[in-house]
Amino acid sequence: MRLARIERPIGWWLLLLPCWWSAAIAAIAGGDAFPNPWHLILFLVGAIVMRGAGCTWNDILDRDIDLKVERTRQRPLACGRVSLGAALAFLVLQGLIGLAVLVQFNGFAIATGIASLIVVLIYPLMKRVTWWPQLFLGLAFSYGALMGWAGAFGRLDLAPVLLYLGSICWVIAYDTIYAHQDREDDALVGVKSTARLFADRTREALIVLYALAVVLIGAAVVLAGGHTIALIGLAAFAAHLAWQVIKLDISDSALCLRLFKSNRDAGLMLFAALCLDAAVQALA
Repeated sequence: MRLARIERPIGWWLLLLPCWWSAAIAAIAGGDAFPNPWHLILFLVGAIVMRGAGCTWNDILDRDIDLKVERTRQRPLACGRVSLGAALAFLVLQGLIGLAVLVQFNGFAIATGIASLIVVLIYPLMKRVTWWPQLFLGLAFSYGALMGWAGAFGRLDLAPVLLYLGSICWVIAYDTIYAHQDREDDALVGVKSTARLFADRTREALIVLYALAVVLIGAAVVLAGGHTIALIGLAAFAAHLAWQVIKLDISDSALCLRLFKSNRDAGLMLFAALCLDAAVQALA
């Protein structure tokens, strides 16, 4: 269970939220009072399982690096509590559960979901070769922004694509905050990150990334037919992101972790507003 980070639910929350946003804007576009409840449940189970699979895969590839980083040296594979064979078996089990979730959707959504595996598989390797591993995390963690719409309509349109791009910017920003916890250790072992790349310019980079996220997500909401309540929720989301930028102190690891985790609340505020907007429009 520690391989799957079951004790740290923030990871699956952040993977889940773009799925739920996408299902919510699909409900608005389709004139429904609320997102498909069955799809919301499937996304929840899928996010928990696939986040666990991603963490397991990451630990398999990084077991030697993890030993050299203070925050990660007690991970089960790095410290020898779990064997490589057991980790691989657990990875396969989680993948099979994820597949069982995926096949509940339509054929287009199934194909779209399978395509995401390419990014998931290569992401853990990116910190060895590029200063932008957070971009690849964004590509993987934002994929649900496409899946909610694909599950509802069996196709993709501009709205979910813009939602996906906005979510990628959001992920790059919040994971940059997270990566500042390991900045010094990463430098020692030669691991790259946007935290190291931006360094003292992190606040300015976050302003740009968060602004892009709000604009792109807002465009997606408007294209899907979102009205006043959805835009008020977007404004609350933007205000929360601005608060993070103001509060940030990259030398304070505990604060960086707290700000990173707060993105769950920001995302839930936006989801709640999208659902309420769908309900009000459907009842009008």
